[in-house]
Amino acid sequence: MGDRIIEKKAYRNRSGLFADRFQAGEELAEMLAPEFAGREDGLILAIPAGGVPVGLQLRDRLGLPLDVFLVRKPQIPGNTEAGFGAVTLDGDVLLNRDLMSALKLSQQDVQAQIDRVKGELEERRKAFRGERPPPEIAGKTVLLVDDGLASGYTMLAAAQAIKTKMARQTIVAVPTAPLASVRHVLEAADAVYSLHIQDRGGSFAVASAYRSWRDLERDEVARLLREADESRRMGED
Repeated sequence: MGDRIIEKKAYRNRSGLFADRFQAGEELAEMLAPEFAGREDGLILAIPAGGVPVGLQLRDRLGLPLDVFLVRKPQIPGNTEAGFGAVTLDGDVLLNRDLMSALKLSQQDVQAQIDRVKGELEERRKAFRGERPPPEIAGKTVLLVDDGLASGYTMLAAAQAIKTKMARQTIVAVPTAPLASVRHVLEAADAVYSLHIQDRGGSFAVASAYRSWRDLERDEVARLLREADESRRMGED
């Protein structure tokens, strides 16, 4: 495949590039299309919540099936935005032990957050997937999609889990990411496609790449997935 990091060079270190997640998904689809459009073994797995609007654009433009991959970060106590690792629906746990040590988190604190996240993931499964069986991943070229990378732990946990399911290729596709997190994710991914990469020092926020940004509610994501599924079924009739 050549270079394992694929980006839009003109976007390096810029901000406010995308109107919203849908427009970012359109641009990301254009980047991915030459390699992945219409692939018989292709499968898009979007990470809720923010990855779903991006994934829907990829589904429409690449002509690939879409599902969700459920993974969440255990939150740092008292901080609803930051996490110290990631937990998947299957129970795989990836922890940022350096951060845990710096924060002096006790084992009780850590376990309480992991248990809380596992409960949230089960609630999300019911909301987003219902009783549908999980998608078949073995032998697939999987595009793991989110609206951006922050620390990269959530995506790294997802990529590691996909590899254990015998995917043919594990491709990470995001609109925005810091270079350090891209390199982190490459520990488990075959390649990372990111329209915008930041390599200068200082803090990084996924939201800085978007002109319009807000958190998505669970009901809103469920509605988007439901409408997409209904549209797909109508197209098959």
